[in-house]
Amino acid sequence: MYSRLIKPPKAKSFFLFGPRGTGKTTWVKQTFPGAIYLDLLEAELFNDLLANPQRLENLIPQDFKDWVIIDEVQRIPLLLHEVHRLIEKRRYKFILTGSSARKLRRKGPNLLGGRAFRYSMHPLMVVELGKDFNLEHSLKYGQLPCAYTESDPKRYLESYVRTYLEEEIRQEGLTRNLGAFSRFLEAASFSQASVLNISAVARECAVERKVVENYFFILEDLLIACRLPVFTKRAKRRLVAHSKFLLFDVGVFRAVRPMGPLDRPEEIDGPACETLLFQEMRAINEIFDFGYTISYWKTSNNAEVDFVLYGKKGIKAFEIKRTRRISVSMLRGLKAFLKDYPMAKAYFIYGGKRYMREGKIEILPMESAFRELHKILER
Repeated sequence: MYSRLIKPPKAKSFFLFGPRGTGKTTWVKQTFPGAIYLDLLEAELFNDLLANPQRLENLIPQDFKDWVIIDEVQRIPLLLHEVHRLIEKRRYKFILTGSSARKLRRKGPNLLGGRAFRYSMHPLMVVELGKDFNLEHSLKYGQLPCAYTESDPKRYLESYVRTYLEEEIRQEGLTRNLGAFSRFLEAASFSQASVLNISAVARECAVERKVVENYFFILEDLLIACRLPVFTKRAKRRLVAHSKFLLFDVGVFRAVRPMGPLDRPEEIDGPACETLLFQEMRAINEIFDFGYTISYWKTSNNAEVDFVLYGKKGIKAFEIKRTRRISVSMLRGLKAFLKDYPMAKAYFIYGGKRYMREGKIEILPMESAFRELHKILER
């Protein structure tokens, strides 16, 4: 198994959120071997605590000093009241994992009112994969742990989409029409790494627009996808108004996105490159606490930058292309961005092998860029 770079607090309770399959349970069991482990996917335990959350105290020895892990805590939001009480009364330390914060936000006591830190588990980062990182493998199957450890990652990802996501949707009771949701998910995959047009997705999957809008919120609440805002700090040009849509892992995107005989490979390869870069940026930013906000930039005349990172370490703009040959038009977006934000650092990542520079734009080979990304973001 791969070691993860999350650095949990030594003596304070914390939440660990992340989509299914990112390795939360494996990590907490390995990192806290002396902990009491309570899995709310176990039917008997779930029914017992659902009926009476106060029974939680009976499952913990009175003078217990180690950690208490509650896995999939979102299944019983009211359990947080009891966790809150035990933190105050017994000074117990809890690790609360979940693949959704939706119910907790709605029914829980404001996620323990600051009495617990919050962390996220992402797909594996390149720095965690180390020498096992294989660019072609990651672009094809993503970086969920099982995508690197299973003998048949394609079948695993198909099962993930078919079973895990539907199971999550069913358990959360988010929609009764799984058929419509499945059609929506497939239609949404065509918007991957693109400006989101909810009405167009609704027409494509033949579902009402309001329902589709709710489905997008469901994906975000389940940590399966996010919407990236437009970078508008001191904007000098007219910008587009809509967010960009991204599923959280490139392997999951490929498993959801249908590939027909008329589809060109570049229609999927382009979004796949953007997705891998995004998931890597997001994980690095959080794990190393760099403090960036991540957005994208697009003007009304279609000058675009894939990702803009803005924070205490300045502004960094990234464009990524699968191509091995660079044309002047490919640098248009970064050059326009640098005109408006000359203090920014700009990077163009491509499929070639040479480091180059075009004015203020650093041109980086793709594999090297991924291996060095945590250092680039740190500068």
